[in-house]
This record gives sequence, C-alpha cells and structure tokens, in this order.
Amino acid sequence: MPQFRKVLDVYQGFNYKKDKQTAVGFITSLKVGDTTLTADLTCKNPMNPTEDLKVVSVLRDILWDTGVTDAVYLSGQVSATIKQNIALLIYTSMTNVLVTFQFSVYDYDPVEKEYYLCFHSNSTDMNGILEKQGDELNLSVADDASTDVQSPINYTFNTGIKPQPSAQSLQVAVGKGKNFAKLWGLAQG
Repeated sequence: MPQFRKVLDVYQGFNYKKDKQTAVGFITSLKVGDTTLTADLTCKNPMNPTEDLKVVSVLRDILWDTGVTDAVYLSGQVSATIKQNIALLIYTSMTNVLVTFQFSVYDYDPVEKEYYLCFHSNSTDMNGILEKQGDELNLSVADDASTDVQSPINYTFNTGIKPQPSAQSLQVAVGKGKNFAKLWGLAQG
C-alpha cells in the first residue's frame, strides 16, 4: 500500500515568502483528552498569503501509511504555552486518550504555479486515539527550544494518532484539482 509522507518547511511555515514554493503544513485545532490546545501561532495561508491562519503547530513532517486503521504521525513546532500544556499531559496519568484534531498540508503545483491542499481534514474534526508504543503513549515535546526558527520561541513535538472506530475520511491530492478522499477509521457494525 502506498505511503503518504511530506517533509515540510518549518521556516516557510512561520515566515511565508512568496518567491519560495516549498510544502508547508499546520495543525489548526487539537484537543487531547480534556485539554484543548489553543491555536496561538499566527501564520500565512499559502493559498491566500494576505490571510492569517491561527494554528496550534507548524508541521515539519507528516506520515500516513494510507491504511484505514493506520495512525497519522505528526511532528511540528508549538509555542511555549502549548509545550507546557503537552508536558503536563505527559507527566500526569492521562486516562482520556481521545484526540480531536484538524490539519492542513499545502504543496506547490509546478504545472498550475500555485499552492494547493495536498493532505487535510477538510476543516472537519478528525476523531482519534493517541497511539501506544509499548506501554507509552506516542506524545512527546522537546525540553529545549528549537533553533530552526528563533522567534517566536517554539518547541518540537511529536504524536501518532490512530482513528477512533468510526468511518471518517482524509483528503489527499497529487496536484491542483487532482484530489480524492481516503477512508480513515472503520465504523463498528
């Protein structure tokens, strides 16, 4: 089965430059357990650079093996406030591991000469569960600030989210107007 993976340009995500055409991505909403992580970073919408986007995280990497029950792996940069909230979740015993999230990944189409959404949740809440690796939940945040982008101060975080048992769909595109939906999660029968 094909794998969907995008290594994203964090610098371009934070500091949009119209003459640079690299892939960027954002987590636009994220709730882990009972904790809603506020979208407190302001970035530019690559499809309309005059428009600001409020985001939870500027992504550096996204991976999905495209199977209906496969986890979506997200790695990105978060603010100091969100870093503290994630660390609090990690260090306290989480009993609620449900996750609700939205994300958007943009790539540049060299044929159409414009950005398009290449992988996204279609502005719809995706309902997942934190993946477990052994006995540990797949949720981490760095102790030290990243040096890729110095301002605002930001920290690397990683997570893996498996789908809850309900039929949902993720949107994938290979070029502007060349998009399709793929199932993520199975409905319980």
